[in-house]
Amino acid sequence: MNLKDLPKQKAKSAKRIGRGPGTGKGKTSGRGQKGQNARGKLPITHSHFEGGQRPLIKRLPYRKGKGNRKVSKKPIVVNLKTINVLPKGEVVTIDSLIKYKIVDKNDAKIYGVKILGDGTLSNSYKFNIKTSKSAAEKIKKAGGEIMASKSK
Repeated sequence: MNLKDLPKQKAKSAKRIGRGPGTGKGKTSGRGQKGQNARGKLPITHSHFEGGQRPLIKRLPYRKGKGNRKVSKKPIVVNLKTINVLPKGEVVTIDSLIKYKIVDKNDAKIYGVKILGDGTLSNSYKFNIKTSKSAAEKIKKAGGEIMASKSK
């Protein structure tokens, strides 16, 4: 391919306003006569202008934390009494809780899951998930086992 074979391209030049009456864009420069649009730096052209009323972003309260994110992400709480839904001898993990529809898949992956000690266990299970101290005691009392490295 040679330079002469390339298609001709012409960039459109910027509109030069305020350059005298002969150009057709002199004096008011295409802004009409008076009014808000004719004056200054046109502060109303931004997308979040609300017609002069107090803008939404200034009506909302300040929130702590960088970028107003939620400051801490706490895990989803599952009590021992809901674990009785699982079949006997099941290994309790995040995947098994998702499989038996105890927790939502997306929320469990984002926030994590923690077992708390409310209720009693009717069967013995192996737990490979975070547990509270009271839940750990009840699991061992029911003949279960905790395989997770950390229980908080």
